[in-house]
Amino acid sequence: MKLENYESFPNDLFVLVQPNIIYPFMIVPIFISDPKEIKSIKEANNDGKLIFITTKFEKDIIGTIGSILREVTLPDGKVKILFQGMAKGKISDIKSTNPNIATIELIQQPEYNKLEVNALLDTLKDYTNDLSNLNPLFPKDIIKVIDENNEPERIIDLISSTLKLDNEKSYKLFALLDIQEKLMLLIKYLTEEIESAKIKNELAKKVTKTINDTNREYFLKQQLKMIQEELGLSNNKNEEIEEYYKKLEKLKPKMPEMAYKEIKKQIDRLSKMHPESGEYSTTENYIDWALEIPFGKYHKSNLKIEELEKRLNSDHYGLKKPKERIIDYFAAKELVELRGKEYKGAIICFVGPPGVGKTSLANSIAKSLKRELVRIALGGIDDVSELRGHRRTYIGSMPGRIVQGLINAKSMNPVMVLDEIDKIARHRGDPTSVLLEVLDPEQNTHFRDLYLNFDIDLSQIIFIATANDIALVPAPLRDRLELIFVDSYTPNEKFEIAKKYLIPQEMKKHSLKKTEASISDGAIKKLIDEYTKEAGVRNLRKIVAKLMRKIAKELLEGKKKVSITVKNLEKYLDKGYGGIETVDKDDKVGVVNGLAWTAVGGDILKIEAIKIKGKGGLTLTGSLGDVMKESARIALSVTRVLIDEEKLKVPEIETKEPYYKNFDIHIHFPAGATPKDGPSAGIAMVTVLSSIFSGKKIRHDIAMTGEVSLIGDVLPIGGLKEKLIAAYKAKVKKVLIPIKNYEKDLDDIPEEVKNGLEIIPVKRVEEVLKESLI
Repeated sequence: MKLENYESFPNDLFVLVQPNIIYPFMIVPIFISDPKEIKSIKEANNDGKLIFITTKFEKDIIGTIGSILREVTLPDGKVKILFQGMAKGKISDIKSTNPNIATIELIQQPEYNKLEVNALLDTLKDYTNDLSNLNPLFPKDIIKVIDENNEPERIIDLISSTLKLDNEKSYKLFALLDIQEKLMLLIKYLTEEIESAKIKNELAKKVTKTINDTNREYFLKQQLKMIQEELGLSNNKNEEIEEYYKKLEKLKPKMPEMAYKEIKKQIDRLSKMHPESGEYSTTENYIDWALEIPFGKYHKSNLKIEELEKRLNSDHYGLKKPKERIIDYFAAKELVELRGKEYKGAIICFVGPPGVGKTSLANSIAKSLKRELVRIALGGIDDVSELRGHRRTYIGSMPGRIVQGLINAKSMNPVMVLDEIDKIARHRGDPTSVLLEVLDPEQNTHFRDLYLNFDIDLSQIIFIATANDIALVPAPLRDRLELIFVDSYTPNEKFEIAKKYLIPQEMKKHSLKKTEASISDGAIKKLIDEYTKEAGVRNLRKIVAKLMRKIAKELLEGKKKVSITVKNLEKYLDKGYGGIETVDKDDKVGVVNGLAWTAVGGDILKIEAIKIKGKGGLTLTGSLGDVMKESARIALSVTRVLIDEEKLKVPEIETKEPYYKNFDIHIHFPAGATPKDGPSAGIAMVTVLSSIFSGKKIRHDIAMTGEVSLIGDVLPIGGLKEKLIAAYKAKVKKVLIPIKNYEKDLDDIPEEVKNGLEIIPVKRVEEVLKESLI
């Protein structure tokens, strides 16, 4: 592991002195008994700071910078930490000796000759292989690790940590910076170890002949015991093993028998291992993870629909239908559980654009249920092991995120949010296959994490998924989800949210009082209309937070109160840049207002067209997808039929060909850098083509959306709510929509939008042209 922020060094860190060298790649347990050191360690851990471990506390000494993964207080008052080395550093200045604090410089690896180093590495690997064959205590798996590694510094440290060198040799090798020198010195040490191993093997053969089996076993045990005592390892190890057994026996009544057997087997193995072996740390990490699983711990709270409804209404403005769906879902769950049965309904999945409150709704559910909320971000996960856990044979293996979530929640029945379920990648396996098991009530009672190697019961967890585009979720997984759509907010809803939630919350966050700061209603509306272009309120919150920082600055400069109004808004912010542009004020030939759905809400989609003398060709520009290109060709064919059937009057010209065969058509969708696709601009393209052929202008205050069929029927589209909100924001007066959408979806449209627009249902393109051409 490498430090990410090199610029943060030099840095003042707490220094812990240890007798043995700890290398940057190591994860090792350290026992601390000194009260002053314990205090410093706890402070560093609580603040999330790094610490520095070395063999001596003196200037220019080199050691290891790292972090504290885990901290445990033992019954005898000692503290055990799990330290993870990250990089080498050097003490450049001693700041304090009580406690030990020093300025640490990060040591960067110098440049080296790759050809020379690679040649030395090949020699080093050969010697390491020879020693592995001679010395049975030398770990065999290190050969594979160094073969797969291409970092010379890491290979040197790995082999150095495995050799039992005395402290002087170890530090000399550790402190060297020149890679070539380090490699040559390590080869020298390996040569000495190989010669020593040969002599020991010869002596062992002679001794074995004179010792019978019983005496040999006794002799080896006594020898191992004496070595451990000499190294000061025996007592600490025994205390640790005993503590593990106590924890296991305490958890035994609460955990499955399979889990008890697996953990006990690993503790038994640990008791027989040497603490300096590589496998010791791996096994110890496994036991630490396994014993932290909260077996038998459940949040005991009865679900009350009244409390849930009250919490949802207090935390969120609007969202009437999503709230009703949530309450209905949990009402069914409460009824089933009151009658002594287990509820096995589908998993809730909130679907909607960013910033509309999907994760916030899950948080409100967790609070009303009085359960811990665990959020698992699924965006970009491309490996099954991230969810199911890594097999323990891999370096750095750990449980999957599901089990880690239970450990963090300290409960077996938290509310677990599977965030952005539509953004899972599928490069190494298919992580969604794990979710099929996790979210299936028939299977998740025996979920097998590969790292733990025993089953975990996930059936008591309340899973809640979120997604922006549910179409990206595989069909088998989608079938397991109860979809609750959280749609865009109207301008009025955003105004109320800003006034009742965002502004008070940001004032509190920035320690501002009501008597010190205010934002007028007009300024809030201007922020919504001109500074944001989104379905939710995430960017609106960011802008409000920016205003609070400006206000805080002026208060510090001596002002008693800062009031932000429409007139002085631009003093605190740049000119508006993000709002939906209002429609043109003039009627034009060849320009029509379409309506589009985007991931951040609706938008006005202007479509332009011109005719040029030619032979009936069609040119399309504006970064269009295949579906939209096909829709344009259909629109042209429909328009030609209207002309042939004389339903669309065109100027008379002297030609043998049909009127439209004398012109090439160019249709352009502005904002060419933005990809566009879908069939819903069909009637808008028929309108703009009819305008340029007939010479009639298109009303500037009209907008439209609808797919067109080859015979001129207007077909239904999706995203109607977002599109109508966009039309409302753009000051459109009249909107044409498919008649089927009018019959099916109009009830979902906010009253504010319906009252501000004249919404006209259309069934045929002739009706569209009648309403739009003048």
